[in-house]
Amino acid sequence: MKIAILVADGFEQIEMTSPRKALDLAGALTRIVSPVEGQVRGWHHHDQADSFPVDVPLQSACADDFDALLLPGGVVNPDALRIDEKAIDFIRAFLEAGKPIAAICHGPWTLIDAGGVEGRKMTSWPSLRADLTNAGATWSDQEVVVDHGLVTSRKPDDLPAFNREMTKLFEVAYESEIQ
Repeated sequence: MKIAILVADGFEQIEMTSPRKALDLAGALTRIVSPVEGQVRGWHHHDQADSFPVDVPLQSACADDFDALLLPGGVVNPDALRIDEKAIDFIRAFLEAGKPIAAICHGPWTLIDAGGVEGRKMTSWPSLRADLTNAGATWSDQEVVVDHGLVTSRKPDDLPAFNREMTKLFEVAYESEIQ
């Protein structure tokens, strides 16, 4: 199972590191994909945190090379990604292929621009409620929502539930793909 983790500078660090650890423990191969070259920087709320090496530059990334996609939140990260045409095309390729996607906090913002929320039940950081609803999603204030290959959660406090459901969804999708 090979998972793309799409981030730009300003992602909420724990929303990348905690799911990544859960996926790695489940035997997945996780790769950070980013439009940022070299290193990408996480944040802890409003403060800069650690830098992480970019495994695959977005310019050369191909959704066909991955089984699933993880979209961490943070305000700055998805705001930068949603105006990056290559990032939106990358996300859209996962949606069109029916590959599973997990998005937490502000991460679902990018799914709006990729055309992936209409008719779906979702959750997110509360400030995205109107954006998601206006784009055709049914928003729910729950720690985790799973709907047709998409797992969403609200915030770092929801990470245990998010990681559990994300790992389960990704494993089921991967096992059905290899059979």
